[in-house]
Amino acid sequence: MEIIPSIDLLGGCCVRLYQGDYERVTKFNGDLVKQALSWQEQGATRLHLVDLDGARSGEPLNDACVQAIAGALDIPVQLGGGIRSAERVEVLLGLGLDRVILGTIAVEQPELVADLAARYPGKIIVGIDSRDGLVAIRGWSDQTNVEAADLARQISSYNIAAIVSTDITTDGTLAGPNISALRIMANASSVPLIASGGVGCMADLLALTSLEPYGVSSIIVGRALYGGQVNLAEAIRYISDGRLQDAINLNPSLA
Repeated sequence: MEIIPSIDLLGGCCVRLYQGDYERVTKFNGDLVKQALSWQEQGATRLHLVDLDGARSGEPLNDACVQAIAGALDIPVQLGGGIRSAERVEVLLGLGLDRVILGTIAVEQPELVADLAARYPGKIIVGIDSRDGLVAIRGWSDQTNVEAADLARQISSYNIAAIVSTDITTDGTLAGPNISALRIMANASSVPLIASGGVGCMADLLALTSLEPYGVSSIIVGRALYGGQVNLAEAIRYISDGRLQDAINLNPSLA
């Protein structure tokens, strides 16, 4: 199980939103490259970026930051947020990103996702952000009537690399992931599922590792890392050693 730290970009800073609300934002770090290097030094094998400006407006406001981060790291970097055209995908891959995450266009232009997955093998991920089982698009501002599991079932047939499943109601809350929703999504998908949203402690990571047999391959962690509820280096070490439960038993404060 891979633990992927997240950096959410807004106005050139590292931030976190509470349940996707742009009015409830917490700023953590203005030195994005330094923060990215810190996660790499602690053992991260991949970095997840979210362009919140792009997700909301569709405008490429953070490309300089993205290029600087990708250029500074030795590990692969993936990004989602506001990627709504083939031209944008080409630009971002040209900035040094390993994979790009498509969200809105998976609902509005699924045939384009299929084309891009064929054109860039292993480079295309689909992000499915949902609230109460229904997909939200355009930076979570527009709610659709599309069932998240139905979209996962459809889109995973397009030879994409993975699906990032984010439960909006838990994202940024530290209240714990929506395990039942993730299990439904994993069962619907025929590609690896990346879990996102709600991790608040090491016990949450343990709960998510139980979904690995269903196809959950990775966990994105954001606010819990910045708030110190989860230590990245420890989490990676304990999971790789298969000792996460032992660690919690020895130190109940981790839960």
